Amino acid sequence: MRRTLGARRATRERPRRRGWWAGAVFYRVHLRSFADSDGDGVGDLEGLRTRLGYLELLGVDAVSLTPFYLSPTAAGGYDIAGHRAVDPVLGNLETFDELVADLHRAGIRVVLDLVPNHTSDRHAWFTAALAAGAGSRERERYHFRDGRDTGEGGAQLPPNNWVSVTGGPAWTRAPDGQWYLHLFGPGQPDLNWADPEVQADFERTLRFWLDRRVDGFRIGAAHGMAKPAGLPDAEPGAPDPRFDNDGVHHIHQMIRKVLDEYPDTVAIGEIRALDERRFARYLRSDELHLGLDARLGHTRFDADAVQTAIGRSLAVAASVGAPVTWAPAGHAVGRLAGRYGGGAAGRDRARAMALVHLALPGATWLYYGEELGLDDSAPGGDGNAPMPWEGTAPPFGFTTGTATSVPVAPREWTPLTVEAQLERADSTLSLYRAALELRRGHPAFAGDDIEWYGAPPGCFAFRRGSGGLVCALNTSAAPVPLPPGEVLLSSAPLVDGRLAAGAAAWIVSGRSAAASGR
Repeated sequence: MRRTLGARRATRERPRRRGWWAGAVFYRVHLRSFADSDGDGVGDLEGLRTRLGYLELLGVDAVSLTPFYLSPTAAGGYDIAGHRAVDPVLGNLETFDELVADLHRAGIRVVLDLVPNHTSDRHAWFTAALAAGAGSRERERYHFRDGRDTGEGGAQLPPNNWVSVTGGPAWTRAPDGQWYLHLFGPGQPDLNWADPEVQADFERTLRFWLDRRVDGFRIGAAHGMAKPAGLPDAEPGAPDPRFDNDGVHHIHQMIRKVLDEYPDTVAIGEIRALDERRFARYLRSDELHLGLDARLGHTRFDADAVQTAIGRSLAVAASVGAPVTWAPAGHAVGRLAGRYGGGAAGRDRARAMALVHLALPGATWLYYGEELGLDDSAPGGDGNAPMPWEGTAPPFGFTTGTATSVPVAPREWTPLTVEAQLERADSTLSLYRAALELRRGHPAFAGDDIEWYGAPPGCFAFRRGSGGLVCALNTSAAPVPLPPGEVLLSSAPLVDGRLAAGAAAWIVSGRSAAASGR
């Protein structure tokens, strides 16, 4: 018995154009951890330029850069003090322009992070707001409020009971007694998007980078920005008033209107903690092109759980005729190998899941180092350890200096460096390179629908649309028979012609294989 999930007609009259991003592979680069060009222990723009050959070799379609803007880096660069300036530690605008030109010559698109919900507390606007005092025009750009009087000797409570995403109250008291809102850390005060100057300045930021030929933006906390009138308390059992307010859709429509003036540019939203129906609203035809779907990033290595997550994600995107955007790993959810237990077993499962998400229709995101089978075992465990390029000891070619500003890669990564894996046919890097090459050029990957097939317990198999690719996953403890056809690629060697435990494989029928010239 088969069950088909596929694209449906968009819910709005405006037709949806299928852009380059619909099936693209985005490579997510944490710039400070990727490659250091000047020996100061911090990855930078020029360091990325020196590694462009690797990106070409890997075969990705686009690079997604974490923030490189002017910042005191109290929140990893997401606390931005200057949205239209490069932090001097990371380079300058000239280097950025050269990087974009180099990437474009290599056929690789460039997507930048934008953080419209807040600024740094070092931003000129916020320092001016603190200096200007209550009731000033400067404070209207943020959310300043008087506190609530407790009646106990002048003591005050914050203006409402909201909590910060990072823990503790979402309000900090200014020196003059008023409070300011920060849904993230105190160093990231929330902007007031009801203020026309905030909107106009953000539009200037969009155009500034679009005029420098970037191909789009990844919008952080895309479900934030808009706040409910009066900033009411959060109530048990009621919708979270901090996020996903209806006014946020007007903001995304404004962003989309600007991008539509620049052909072939894309808006991608980081959208969290929403039900399927509300998630889909962000993907309507005049808002975001893509919404990062992290369901696979929160799913255990279990065939039933993975199939359920895939089915829900496809249904959400199909309801508005948008492509799915798979984001199975990243800074917030960790790398696959670490989530699946670490070590050799975790890497084997991560290899299997790589074939699953790369076989699915839609766009997909690779977090840097995922293609090497890295886990999150570096000190700090935050997934931002320096990229291991070569050699037998940390920092593995990341820097020519003696120290790094990010967690040092563990010595256990010696066999996982790019150098160590590049010429090994059985390495994780070789698996990714082969998978990306097939995904890009094999006719079996055509079509936006998938069909589910019956499979043994702990397993699943789906067929990719009109192309005919079959992807099988075995999360059970024993080998299982494969669907009929030719094996294009497998994450682990077959066991007497069967799919190994904890493995996945791509299979094509004789018709699909013949179409590819095999």
